[in-house]
Amino acid sequence: MRYYKPIEIARELHISTSALRHYESWGVVPAPERAPNGYRLYTKVHLAYFRCLRAMFPAFGVGLTCQVLRLVQSGDVDTAFWLVNKEQANLHHEKTAADQTLELLRDPELPLAANKKPKTHMSIGEVAAFTGVQDSAIRHWEKEGLISPERDPENGYRIFTPMHVRQILLIRTLRRTVYFLENMKEIVQAVEHHSIEQAKKVAENALVSIHQRNRQQFYGVHQLVELCQELGLQ
Repeated sequence: MRYYKPIEIARELHISTSALRHYESWGVVPAPERAPNGYRLYTKVHLAYFRCLRAMFPAFGVGLTCQVLRLVQSGDVDTAFWLVNKEQANLHHEKTAADQTLELLRDPELPLAANKKPKTHMSIGEVAAFTGVQDSAIRHWEKEGLISPERDPENGYRIFTPMHVRQILLIRTLRRTVYFLENMKEIVQAVEHHSIEQAKKVAENALVSIHQRNRQQFYGVHQLVELCQELGLQ
């Protein structure tokens, strides 16, 4: 059996040997045997674990990656793969939201739904149902100054327009990207003032980020399959 020195794995993955020790301490990589001099004796299995870790981190995050690899160590491969599948489904939903947002931004006169004439005034419940965003989130975004619906002078209820719907869709697209709250506020307010070119550019950049994460996820899954094959679990 061939053994790998920590420095060999670290160089291949472009990380430090201390990072390898950290991953090992997290319990996401099996503890290696030790040489008489105390040095770690990493094997092809450890290399596969480390490759998988490094591939999955940017695609699925540290928390989910660690959870998946602990499941793999326990032999529960099916649960591990379903967790990954759920995250991929979430990304697909996010991509659908980004596509819908861009479509609305590119055609401000686009109806809110197929074969349905847009209403000029909508309740928070109607807006929540159309956008797929909980009304509590809409209220939070209003509190943060991202959207500013008017109020019915008689009953005080919020009044939403098609413009607010487009703003909410844009926020939904951006909330899991690299953009900070103040950037979102600037873009959402641009929609309100009919300056949508910048809003379109940000939404397009968000879609580019989603595409990149999709590729990263597939690479991470590839390394996960390679790991399972190395372990004889496939």
